[in-house]
Formats: sequence, structure tokens, C-alpha cells
Amino acid sequence: MNLLIKNVTLVPMDKKNDILENTNIYILNNKIEHIGYLRGDLKVDRIIDGKGMVAMPGLINSHTHIGMSLLRNFADDLPLHEWLTQKIWPIEAKLTEEDVYWGSLLSMVEMIQSGTTAFCDMYFFMDQVGKGLEEAGIRGVLTRGLIEEEGKSIIKLNETRELYRNWNGKGNGRIKVMVAPHAPYTCSPDFIMKSCALAKELNTGIHIHLSETKREVEDSFKQHGKSPIKHVYDLGVFEIPTIAAHCVHVDDNDIEILKENNVSVVNNPGSNLKLASGFAPVDKMIKKGVNVALGTDGSSSNNNLNMFEEINLAAIVNKAVNMDAVSIPAKTAVEMATINGAKALLWSEEIGSIEVGKKADLILIDIDKPHLYPHHNIISSLAYSVQGSDVDTVIVDGKIIMENREIKTLDVEKIKYNVGKVAKNLINR
Repeated sequence: MNLLIKNVTLVPMDKKNDILENTNIYILNNKIEHIGYLRGDLKVDRIIDGKGMVAMPGLINSHTHIGMSLLRNFADDLPLHEWLTQKIWPIEAKLTEEDVYWGSLLSMVEMIQSGTTAFCDMYFFMDQVGKGLEEAGIRGVLTRGLIEEEGKSIIKLNETRELYRNWNGKGNGRIKVMVAPHAPYTCSPDFIMKSCALAKELNTGIHIHLSETKREVEDSFKQHGKSPIKHVYDLGVFEIPTIAAHCVHVDDNDIEILKENNVSVVNNPGSNLKLASGFAPVDKMIKKGVNVALGTDGSSSNNNLNMFEEINLAAIVNKAVNMDAVSIPAKTAVEMATINGAKALLWSEEIGSIEVGKKADLILIDIDKPHLYPHHNIISSLAYSVQGSDVDTVIVDGKIIMENREIKTLDVEKIKYNVGKVAKNLINR
């Protein structure tokens, strides 16, 4: 379908950083064809009136565990280690394919409704997430979380290899697959190196948790004599494009390693605050040249997938932590959720900004609301005032996924019904 979005305020998040008032966006098939004046030579099937709307790139959730929506509000007010070992891992051991399918669809509904058009997921039964992605029509990176178990290492690596063969490039290119050794504290050096060898074989990236807690870093120094970041660097992880989730407890040497190896860090402010993991030195990393993206983490530690909330937290908490009112300005926070996320997911040539030739992944935000008046500064509004519920329309790969807040691709009521059923069964299992 060819679309024209008329009379819209455009926040393109391109290198020019210009905000275009009352402009027009032509989408032909799945790409941005023209931005600017009306063109009679371009024939369209649909015209969307963008008056009172802001168009911006779809948000990119660069680190999450979407099947964990089944465990939302299940294990709260606990430190990370206790949360994982006593609550999350025991219940996750009982998960089935059906559980992950419905939990993932629920998360996709939530993400669509709050403006997320692409995500990077680390979880189990990733074939089911791929199935959901095809149905939802959004964009995602599938990574099967690899926690080392005796006698199962080769099996798990082969599962990732099969996941890549079955899903990479599917959904008209909307689906990617990467390799995901969970973390240095759940994977031995040998297993991490085998994961890297697989990523090189498949010519894909690595997705890993790094330096999330103070305890993790202290244990790494006791066991390896170095930080988790230096540890995986020495193992060759950063020879491969890497998405490093969290990176909360990092020093200047760690940051230099991340920068020199073009590692993309994913800040997860909501989850890190709730689990009392601390707050990553985002401002320092960005100033040093590290690409820092944004993620929500899973719904059990956040407890939502609202990326506008993460944009807000990334901007305001850094100011308090650094005692610096200009730390992480609004524009930087929005970049973290758009173009920086696209870079992390190795998709920046196609998505992350609204530019001619790029894929048409964009959202329309209804700014004709009291909490968004007056319209002094649109970028500030996106970071400090806009709510996920202000997203009116979502377009991915040139297709309308949501319009007037009605999702076109998924049966929301059916998903909620099935989630209620499988979640209850999971807890009682």
C-alpha cells in the first residue's frame, strides 16, 4: 500500500536534526519515498491527515525479555540475585512453548500501543516469538538466551543455529537472529568462546548481559581477576558486533574497551532502579563515544514495556545522579530510543530515522492533548511529557499496524484471555 501522511510535524532524528512543520511524508510500498511538498506524480492508496500529530521514528526496545509479561507483578521488591534464583528461574523452568507464545503476543500488543516498532528479545522458545512477530507485523531480533548447563551446551548452541536458519530474514526482512550467551556468571569461558564461534559462523551479532550489579563485578574480579567487560573482551566477544545490556558498574577502562570495540550498550533505567542495581554512567559513555541505546528489560523487572517511560527516566535520572541539569538532554534521550537503538541492532541503514530511502517504520503521536500544550519544544515534549498512550498510529515496513489506537494485526481480547489462562496454569504447575 502507498501512503501519504499530510500536514504533519516531523521529528526525523536524522543528522540534520531539523523539525519540519506542516510537511508531508510519502510511503511507497515499505519505504519513505519523499518528504516535503505535495507531489501530484506520486499515486497513493491512503491519505492520513497528520494535523495535530507528530511523526517520529518508531521506538526501538534494544533489550527485553518479552515472554516475561506472564510474570508481571509476580516477583517484586527483591534484590536481583534473590529475584533470579528464588523466584524467576524456578518458575521459568516450568514454561512451555504455548506460555511464551501468548506472553510474547501480549508484550507485542503493549509495545505497539506505546510506539515501539522494533525490539531485541532474549528468552526461551524463540520460535514462538518469531511466530508472533510474523503475526504482529513489527520488527524484532530473536536471541535464544544461553545459560550453560552440564551436558546441554551443544544442544543449546544447535538450537540457536536452527533458530537462525529458520527465522533470520523472515517476515520480509523484519526478523533477525543473534547469539545470546546470557552473562559471564552463567556461562564458562569455554561456552562463551563457543558462542562467539557460532556468531562468526552465522555472520551475526552477540547479545549479552554485562556488569549489571556490583556483586557481579566483585565476583568477576575474585574469579578472573578482571571486570566482566575485560573478561569477555579477552575471550574475543567484542570481535563480533555486540549488544551489551546494562553496563551499570563500569570504570573508565571498561568504557574505553566498549568504545574501542564499537560495543553498543543498552541502558535499562527502569529495571535497574527497581532492582536497585544502580544507574549506568550513561552521560560519560556517550561523551566518550559509546553508542548507548535504551531498553525496558523484562516485564517482571520493570514492570512495563513503555519506552516513553524509559526515555523520561534516561533523561531525568542522569541529571540527578550527575548533579548536572544538562546531562542527557531530551534530544539525546530520544536518540537513545531511536537511531542509537537501530545502530545497536545493526539496522541503522534501514530504520531509526525518517529519511528518504529508509524503511517506513514510524509512529504518529497525538499532541492535541492538555498535558502536551503549549507546543514550545517538541523534542522536550517527547522526553518529558508524552505518554505511551499518546501514540495514535503505528506503521512498520510501510504497513499500518495500529490506527486511532486500534491494532490491525492482532486480536487483543483473545490474547488477554489466553494470557490469563496460561499464566494461572504456570503459577499452579
